[in-house]
Amino acid sequence: MEFLSQTYVALRGPTGAPQTASETVGKLSDRLSPATLLADRRAAVLSLKGLARDHKHDVGERALPGLLQVLYNDAEVDADIGKAALETLHMLCDVEEDKELGLKYTDAILENEQALHALVALLADNNFYTRFATLQLLSTLLQNRRQRVQAYFLTAAAGPRSIVAVLEDKREIIRNEAIAVVQSIISQSADIQKVLAFEGAFEKLFNIISQEGGVDGGQVAQEALTCLDSFLRLNSSNQSYFRETGLPSSLLSLLLFPPNLPIQEPAPQEFALQFWDDQKLANASAIVGIIGLLVGSKSQGTQEQPVFVRCLIEIALASNAPTELKTKALNSLPATLNFPLFEFILTPYMPVPETNGEEWDRLEAATALDALVELALHGEYNGLDAGKRSIIGLNLRSAAVAVFENFIRKEEVKQAFAQSMLPQDDAERPSHPLLQALVMIPSSDGPLDLGMVTATHFASLLFSHLIRNSPRTKSLARSIKPQTGGATSASAGSGNFFVPADGPTPGQAPAKVEEPDDDDEPPQTICQMITENLSLSFLARSRANNSDRESREWDRLIVAYLCLLSQWLWEEPGAVRDFLEAGGLGVLVEPANNPSEDDLIVPGLSLFLLGICYEFNREPGEITRHTIYPILNRLGVDTSIGRLSRLREDDRFKAVSPEVCVLPFNTTSKAEEREGEIWFDWAFVDFWKSNYYTIQRGLSTEPGQLASPSGGQTAELTMLVSSLREVIHTQAQEIETLKAQLKQTASANDQIAILQKDIAKLTTQLQESEEKRKETEKEHEDLLVLVDEVSSMRARDKVKMREAGLEVSDDEGEEDDEDDE
Repeated sequence: MEFLSQTYVALRGPTGAPQTASETVGKLSDRLSPATLLADRRAAVLSLKGLARDHKHDVGERALPGLLQVLYNDAEVDADIGKAALETLHMLCDVEEDKELGLKYTDAILENEQALHALVALLADNNFYTRFATLQLLSTLLQNRRQRVQAYFLTAAAGPRSIVAVLEDKREIIRNEAIAVVQSIISQSADIQKVLAFEGAFEKLFNIISQEGGVDGGQVAQEALTCLDSFLRLNSSNQSYFRETGLPSSLLSLLLFPPNLPIQEPAPQEFALQFWDDQKLANASAIVGIIGLLVGSKSQGTQEQPVFVRCLIEIALASNAPTELKTKALNSLPATLNFPLFEFILTPYMPVPETNGEEWDRLEAATALDALVELALHGEYNGLDAGKRSIIGLNLRSAAVAVFENFIRKEEVKQAFAQSMLPQDDAERPSHPLLQALVMIPSSDGPLDLGMVTATHFASLLFSHLIRNSPRTKSLARSIKPQTGGATSASAGSGNFFVPADGPTPGQAPAKVEEPDDDDEPPQTICQMITENLSLSFLARSRANNSDRESREWDRLIVAYLCLLSQWLWEEPGAVRDFLEAGGLGVLVEPANNPSEDDLIVPGLSLFLLGICYEFNREPGEITRHTIYPILNRLGVDTSIGRLSRLREDDRFKAVSPEVCVLPFNTTSKAEEREGEIWFDWAFVDFWKSNYYTIQRGLSTEPGQLASPSGGQTAELTMLVSSLREVIHTQAQEIETLKAQLKQTASANDQIAILQKDIAKLTTQLQESEEKRKETEKEHEDLLVLVDEVSSMRARDKVKMREAGLEVSDDEGEEDDEDDE
């Protein structure tokens, strides 16, 4: 009480007159001097904390230097003053109420690295309030001036170790705040990502995910997974290190997929059939995104990639995962897909009707490629909801088409797939589902089946990818003769591709195949059937009693046929002849000659296809270039070019990009059930933009001239360029690998050179030592010989002295005796 009274008197002033906030802050700031007692400084900081919210400018201008001194000198000694100082600084840097002041005081605190180093050091304090307030202040500083904080953080000696250690804090509120700080501090900083990864951040994050329940965890597990994704995305070094830790297999375990499952064994049911909610979907989506990083990176491991790719394929094609997750799984597959879809067998599932997704039927096993084609043609669960045509459902089917396109990039794969659709000796064998959907006859008697239109459109996309830029496959496609069997749009809503493993689907009777009569005409080629369907669609589109929605659907079906034929007939004179002999010229002239004012797409595409027929009509036949040229003149070259240009300006054409081909359809349905539609895919838009000017020139070219080189030569050149690009890309990767090996070899060679120098030096020294030893031994031998000669001469002299009667001493005599002995 006495202390509070003294403080009150000091703040009140000698006369008891009330003080302004500025004067009070000034007096409190003076008490922050290190010369005062710790208790006085603590009381002053607490008072400034109370004034900081309402008088932020005064406290920041006059007390900020003193508060920083308290942070440097007292925070580690006294937890109370440290907590108060940290919270006051946090309020000063807050930008919610006054952004300008918050940034100003943030810059003042970060004027040098001392403040940040002090904060990082305080993370080692186990006191709850000190550690939590430090994390909050760090989070605010990162939000305001992230790049400067990151630069100072890299110079802090104990910074990485301290912040990673906080991830192990048992107190959830601190651990959760630490995840947010780590997420901010590694943003767009590869160096910090590497440093924290080598300090054990991966292991700490996986521990948090496991403690929170894995894929079934809550928001904290999702944030930890997001943080893990930030460590790996766009950081090849961390991806390589992550693989070395052995943690990638844990990602599969989180999804309940066995990491060591042999490819010939089916996926367990507990993985394929799970209960899903929004939070679990978010967690699983983050895991799938990380797996996509690993399988799509250039430094991918050859041993681990197949199991990751299989997991993604199983999620997309043989599980009850939400549609959004299946779409992400397909989009996460690598662009250069080398997985054996032709051979891999999986087991799809179908929800039992009226069970609200709680009971599922196991269907007959099928190859992954068949299941992928079925998904693209009819949607999930054998076209159960194909008629709804929701945006998320169309996104899934578009992703399946993209995977199919990536899988058949290689010429040998395209030809193998095309060979499988050629007529077989077994007459009872039904046509491929892709062909059934492609040549399905649209019903012009009643309302148009939306499921049939969508299935045919996706079939045209798949077939376009199959034949594009492949003269050999285009030639094979001309020989395909589907067995129609009376196929109509009535069967479009649900295909008969899969059947339950324990029997036929309830309510479905096996289709009866009509036996052909002896007088029937020979089977038609697929080109002839598409031409007839296109003609029928134009006739149905022209009916006066069509609603706006039905007319739009007929337009979509016509666009599908026209886009497919445009890509098929390009640089393929044989296919052009087949199309013209099937009556294609008359089919195209009418819509090109009588365009609708509201429709830009159908007339433009009709003219584009007519221009392709004119340009590549180079084989003999009834209809030649001289036949088509007068028609083009009657249509008007300038008018035709103008209609082609208007096609490019259509919103449905301009909205398509490499990432987006599903467009929203304006309906009154709920947001989660919004309908979508597809008009073009990016492959066709790119094809049209690349060849538009060739067709434009061709429309004004005389019959005896060509606007482009010979189709066969151009196709072969295109294939050659494509193959050379693949070779160059492969060789570039090999060169990069060899460069890395060369660097390692160069460093090893430097070490070897140093060792060789040392060995040479030691060898020289050894040789010199050996020569000296030999010289010494030789001198020693010479001395021994000399001594021996001297001894012999002395002995002879003594003998002569004795013979001469001279006296010889006893020692000499003894020596003589010894010598004689």
